[in-house]
Amino acid sequence: MKIDARRLAGFLRDPGTCRVVLLHGDDGGLIRDRAEALVRAVAGSLDDPFLIADLSRESAADLAAEAASLPLTGGRRVVRLREAGDAQAPAVKAILDGKAPALVVLEAGALAGRSKLRALVEAAPDAAAIACYPVEGAALEATIRAMLGELGVTIQSDAIAWLAGQLGADRLTTRRELEKLALYAGPGGRIDLDAAMACVGDFAGLSLDDAVFAATEGDVAMADRALEVAMGEGANPVQVLRATLMHLQRLQRARAAMDDGVSAEEAMRALRPPVFFRRTGAFRRALTQWNRTALEAAAQAMSDAERQCKRTGAPDATLCRAALLTLARRSRRLSVR
Repeated sequence: MKIDARRLAGFLRDPGTCRVVLLHGDDGGLIRDRAEALVRAVAGSLDDPFLIADLSRESAADLAAEAASLPLTGGRRVVRLREAGDAQAPAVKAILDGKAPALVVLEAGALAGRSKLRALVEAAPDAAAIACYPVEGAALEATIRAMLGELGVTIQSDAIAWLAGQLGADRLTTRRELEKLALYAGPGGRIDLDAAMACVGDFAGLSLDDAVFAATEGDVAMADRALEVAMGEGANPVQVLRATLMHLQRLQRARAAMDDGVSAEEAMRALRPPVFFRRTGAFRRALTQWNRTALEAAAQAMSDAERQCKRTGAPDATLCRAALLTLARRSRRLSVR
């Protein structure tokens, strides 16, 4: 089943008898935020080794076994899998077909509507799919006000309007910037525009997507800055390279459609999930710069870099940065031809 916005807050506080929750979308920070809320709701903390199994993509093969395990100390077990994808669909089906009592929390990136994992979870009565996309406008302003309220400070309207233009690309980044702002204001303080502008960094709104899109547009400096911010907020090198590869593959599909006579706008509209409207300009510009051959070579380079990062003792952060900036420099050369 799908969880809509009206039921979301209550569900995160108490997922009830739901056994699998799939968090998917473009906002990695929001996915992490909601995953942590679910873990706390069921296990009571984020670090109880008896109640929580935290799996990576490399240990995803243990998903069904971990879900079937019973906790030694009582209570309900939570199995959290990061970087989930369609490869886990068979294991999730086995869990839903069985009687595993644990809550399985799956953190995925953007999944197409035809995704096997997404379709499986959305169709199951004891599973839930929650879309996690960046908020904006009035919704973002309400989020900022609510977060600051939780931190014990208030804010003037002009300061909220300015912050809404700087934040929102990633929930985790937004939260950390607001925590810094609340610390500046102090308990019971009130934030004005000057305080907001003084405390929130010039690159506070940058996200992993900013790094990826900047790279395929040829903006080397922005790609480097956004990558630094994203990795500082917890993005790991393999995650960065995989996100870049997925972006390149979407460009490949759109470019192929254009080569068959479809316009750029039609090719973009046909993608699933659709290009986030704030990114359409950057996506279109990349389409005009890259041809199919160049995109294929770039995608292969990302795959190669990911394999190198997984080697024991490999300087994965250095390899990741080199791959992304090489992509950005390649794009810049293409743009001036």
